[in-house]
Amino acid sequence: MMNELKELVKKLSEDEVKSLLFQILFRINMVEETKYSEKQFTEDLKKIYKDFLNYKSTKITNEDDYKVVHIVFGDSPAGSLKMVLRDMELQITEKVISFSDLFSIGPVWKLHEEIGFTKRYEWLKNHINIDEEVMDKYQVNFNNTTLKINAIPQNVPIIIWIGDNSHEQTALRYVLYLLREKTNNITLIDTTTNYKNLFHIPEVEYFPLHTGEITPEKLRLIYEKNSAVKPLSQEERKKFEDQWEELSTKHEVLRIWTNTEICSVDQDFYDDYIINTVRNLHNELKNKDFMKSARVIGEVIGNLNQYIGDQFVEYRVRHLIMNGVFEIEGIPKAMRFYSVKLR
Repeated sequence: MMNELKELVKKLSEDEVKSLLFQILFRINMVEETKYSEKQFTEDLKKIYKDFLNYKSTKITNEDDYKVVHIVFGDSPAGSLKMVLRDMELQITEKVISFSDLFSIGPVWKLHEEIGFTKRYEWLKNHINIDEEVMDKYQVNFNNTTLKINAIPQNVPIIIWIGDNSHEQTALRYVLYLLREKTNNITLIDTTTNYKNLFHIPEVEYFPLHTGEITPEKLRLIYEKNSAVKPLSQEERKKFEDQWEELSTKHEVLRIWTNTEICSVDQDFYDDYIINTVRNLHNELKNKDFMKSARVIGEVIGNLNQYIGDQFVEYRVRHLIMNGVFEIEGIPKAMRFYSVKLR
């Protein structure tokens, strides 16, 4: 087995070595600076070892097989697209890379540099109620995704799935900036436009705010209808790259999509809307009793035409509590644990 390991290590690419080393060093750092136990460290190292063997085994089998790389933004669209590829019997030849993040919120200032990434991580950790286990793995997962993108072979076409929302549009510009030195053909599939056109949705009716809301069945139809879409030209790519450079100078932590543009806005942009939502719920219920914050947040999200996520709205609810706008009952460690009402 030792000789086999030596051979596997010899065949690692530079990016794979960096990824493996980062995962190990990151966990050593966690042992020294957090409550991450040595027992958990040992278990994670064993998992890294097993994952490494499985990854190399799969890669050796499929090294020459995958012909297309899909890039999506979020766990939901990644799961749906993988289901589509399995149904189309393309799961061996087409690979899915997913950014498990929400790019409409949080800093993106210099995100392509270590200083910007650290700022984003610290902001999310200090402001957004995210599961501790998810937050602990955030840096590793984000860096692994960027390494996977950088490791895409030059001859493999890339398809990036996007919708008309600030999350996917911001992420698109970030990824195209990461790929700026690559010569791959890069195609965009606009799920919003395709959804409206293929399924004849009038402007006044509801349509998905982001790719993750589209069912696998409809996602497959969109993919099949876009088989002949032309790749981006160098001029188009350069335009997106320039837009990222401009966007990454901004310090705002909230972005919305309006008039086909990403707009960076103040974090309190929706505060009045949240307050009015609570006021309307009080009027509707004909009382001023406490109501679950989850209900308030659900009402806000359900009526917004932007994809900013419930966690950002929950952050603003907590801010309004601290500012004395809302009274609180319970502990605000997660939206299900507390209730609010207007003072």
